[in-house]
This record gives sequence, structure tokens and C-alpha cells, in this order.
Amino acid sequence: MTTCHITVDAAQLTGTLDRSWRYIGYDECNYTYMPEGKELLAKFGAMPDAPYYVRTHFMFCNGSCHGTQKFGSSNIYREDANGNAIYDFTYYDLILDTILATGNKPFVELGFMPEKLADPKYKEQPELGGVNHYREVGWTYPPESYDKWHDFMLTVARHLAERYGEDEIKTWYFELWNEPDIFYWAGTDEEYCKLFDYTEHALHEALPSARLSGPACTSVYLHNGGRRLMQAFLAHCREGHNSCTGGTGARLDFITFHAKGALLPSDDMAAKSVPSVGSLVHQTELALDVIRDEGFADREVVISEADPDGWAAGGIADNPNMRFRNTEYYASWVAAAYTRLHELCVSRGVTVRPLAWAFMFPQEECFAGTRTFSTLGIDKPVMNTFRMFSQLGGRTVALHSDCEADGSFDRRLVADFDEKTPTTYTGEGAQTVIAGVATRGGRDDDDAADDALRVLVYSHCDDVDLHESHEVALTIDGLKPGQYHVTHQRIDHDHSNAHTLWLAEGSPKYPQGEQYDRIRKAGALQELGPERTVTVPAGEAAATLRFAMPTHAVSLLTVTRK
Repeated sequence: MTTCHITVDAAQLTGTLDRSWRYIGYDECNYTYMPEGKELLAKFGAMPDAPYYVRTHFMFCNGSCHGTQKFGSSNIYREDANGNAIYDFTYYDLILDTILATGNKPFVELGFMPEKLADPKYKEQPELGGVNHYREVGWTYPPESYDKWHDFMLTVARHLAERYGEDEIKTWYFELWNEPDIFYWAGTDEEYCKLFDYTEHALHEALPSARLSGPACTSVYLHNGGRRLMQAFLAHCREGHNSCTGGTGARLDFITFHAKGALLPSDDMAAKSVPSVGSLVHQTELALDVIRDEGFADREVVISEADPDGWAAGGIADNPNMRFRNTEYYASWVAAAYTRLHELCVSRGVTVRPLAWAFMFPQEECFAGTRTFSTLGIDKPVMNTFRMFSQLGGRTVALHSDCEADGSFDRRLVADFDEKTPTTYTGEGAQTVIAGVATRGGRDDDDAADDALRVLVYSHCDDVDLHESHEVALTIDGLKPGQYHVTHQRIDHDHSNAHTLWLAEGSPKYPQGEQYDRIRKAGALQELGPERTVTVPAGEAAATLRFAMPTHAVSLLTVTRK
């Protein structure tokens, strides 16, 4: 068994911890207020570092107001027979109210196009699935009248101002559309910029302090539509002709784009393919380069979908590679990716916040492999990664590992690394990275009552089938002589892992009664072992803790002085 040496200097403060992980989202807005949705949101709202910011699609769409996979609706806007606007905020308010009532904050996506505002050219398209033109493509179209869209946005913004107050709303985020460089937007890049002009003017007329972003494009590579749109959009906001005001440029409060570690298409006989941490981080670097080159390096950035793969609603039945989402692999992948993004932000002096596009799907089979935090109310291991994150303190201290990523990370293993998201990456031969982040104190800089040292250590290899074990020797320097309590929380195959027990229980599709209770209990965050006491003798300032670390695992060690 090889040994990984990690050194933490508890006395060497290196900065403050940007709690950038507090962002989640999902397609189906109507799932928000369903019992299962409220329960999951309440779990995030109860985290010690809440609120979490919640983004969801389809908030302006027309339909049944009953959520289905990849669609949702609120019927916020309709018109009578004479073309007069009819507003109904019942479901729109219910969604926002539920987010707030569970202790969280809205990350308001302004989209998609209400049926009566959409350019009727969409009706000329052939029906693809026999449902209806609007449900299939109409919601992706630009408005027939940008003035009517402006009136719509102004009415919505005024309603929000009246209902929630600007002091509350200035703590929210607003984002125009989703992935307008692909099928979510049937217009051109120029028409998206025009839509932004009208949206920005209307929103800020009613809510001057609201934070608005774009372009919410897909992954940015050296030569792709996401890069093209981001460049065009940022240039427009800097010096383009404003279609609404006639002036130059448009106000842009922060910037959004997406990044995915893999694309796993529908193929129930798919060969092995896994997510790439390195690819997601590299996409982020390329996007930050564009943002810098276009003159917006001072803006906050949110990766408003930052995920191991690109299809949340797909499961094991669609592609067997989705199995990783049920396991400790997903937990260690998020810990590795988010920690790497944090390191990137520190090195570049920028603020980047990843948003996990994952939620829950009601009534699905247990552990169906969809990209979710819970399944039938049973928390997956990845949920416990966020529970660990939430305990970290507000001040970072020095941490060094001799098993950190080796510069190239997995770049050499991914074909077309600079051009597209990998679809056939197996992860075989990838480095196992053991690293982490260490903090002191409470979540707030001025929380003097909590001076605990917390060390989050992850072990991750992109190869889902690699199962090795490493010994970790964690040396903590900078301690004062005395006795210390040490607790050790762990996510791995055998800890904080309801999926492992579910398999042992025979993989029931819909567990019930005591069996359900046992499986659900296994999803709680667990200790690796009993609390320990460590003594630092007089004249010394270090203590060494040793423990085994499986290939895919996350640990949180908390050290407090007696």
C-alpha cells in the first residue's frame, strides 16, 4: 500500500474560503413545491452555511403546471381573444416562495418564451413528437415583439419588487435564458443580445440593484458555438449597439456559462465512458480566458451548470455508465472538481461559483441512476459531500499533498481536449489524486468562538473501476501543546452510502417499511470511527494522523482543542 503524505500548517493562514458550492439547479420547476422537492430543498436550507441558490428551467412556459422530465410550466402569461395580456403569478410565486420558505434563495432564470409572446414562425416547424408545436419548439423562439417582451419583463419585475422587496431581491441572482448557443434558443446570437438589451432595461427599471447575467452558454472550447456566443455577447455588452436604448453597450452584473465532464448519450449498450475532472476544469480556464480578453475579468462568474456529465434525467436504463451517480464516485468527483476550481480561482484571483445541476425525480425507481442528490427521499453519497463542505470554516490554511494533480492531470487521456466534451473517455490510466482543503474557524471571519481546524481530504480517480487503497499520513503543524479531539467523517463504499446497503438488500425498486428506513438511515453522514484524542507534547507543534483512503472517498477531519 502506497503512502500519501499530506501536510497542513494550522498556523499559516492563506486566505478566506469562498463558499462557492452553494448553488444547485434542475430542469423541472414544478418539482420545487412537490413534497419530495420541498423535503430536499429543506435539507439544503438546514445546512450550516445556507442559503443555497436554486436555479430552475421553464419558469415562463405554458402547460399543465405539472412537472415532467425536461419540462415545466407556470402559465404566468396568457392573452385573451383580443390579444390583451393576462398575468397569473400563482405557480410562479409558489416556486419562489417554496425556495425561500426552505431557507434558500432564488437563482432566477428568465426563460423560456411564453406561448403568446413567441414568434409564431415556430408553428411552421413539423411536429416532432405529436404533442404540440409549442411544447416541442415554441418555447425556444425569440419574441414576435421585443416591445411586448419588455412589457412582460417589466410587469414581472414590478411584481417581484412589490411581493418581495428590493432589499430581498438584491440578494438573488438573475440569468437570461439557458444555453442559447444550442437548441434552447431558436434565434441567432444577435437576437439573444437584443433580448438581453430589452431584458436588462426592464429588469433594472423596476429593480435597480438586481444582479443580471448572461450568456448561460454551453461549454467553452477553442472553436465552438459556446465560445462564439460568449465572445459576441461580451463584446456587445462592452461596446455594441443597444437595441432597447439606442446607446452603447449593456449593463452586465455577472457572467454565466456551463461546463460538463462528459457527454453520455442515450445508448443502453454503451461502452465504458466516465467523466473527466480535467476537462471540466480546462473548459473553465478557456472561458475565463475569453472573459479576461473581452475586458470583464472583474466580474463574478457562475458556472450555472457544473457537472460530471450532461444529461440529468438519463439513468442506467438509458446508459449503463450512469451507474457512477449512485455511488461514492460521484461524491469524490464533486470534491475533486470543486477543489480544483477553488485552486484555479485562487491562482487567477477571480470568483467562480459552480452550480450542481441535480435534484430529484419523484416516483422513479430507487437508485435509477439519474443525476440527483436523493432517490425516493434516500440521500446519495454525493449529498454528503455537500454536508462536509458546509462544515468548513471561513479561513483557509496551508495544505500540501504529494499526491496532488500532476500538472497535466488527465489532459493526455482525453482526445480533442480543446475542442469538445469527451464521450468515449474511459479514465483508464488516470492519476489517483489525493488532496484537499484545510480551514480554521467558523464560517464567518469574525466567528472567534470557533477556532477548529477542519481538513477535507478527497481521493479520486476518473476510472470508476479502479479500486485501490492508499495510506494517508496527515501531519498537522502549527498546533499549540495540549490535547485535541479528532473526529473523522467519511464517504466511501462502506460509509455514508445508502447505495451499498440497497444493493445488499437486493436492490428493491421501491423499498418499503423497515427496509426503507434502514436504507435511508445508511445515507446519513457517518463517522469513520470513534472520536480520538491526540496529545501534542510541550516543545512540539505537530501531530500525525494515519488512515486508509480508498480510490473514491472523501474525509472530513475536525480537530478541536480540549
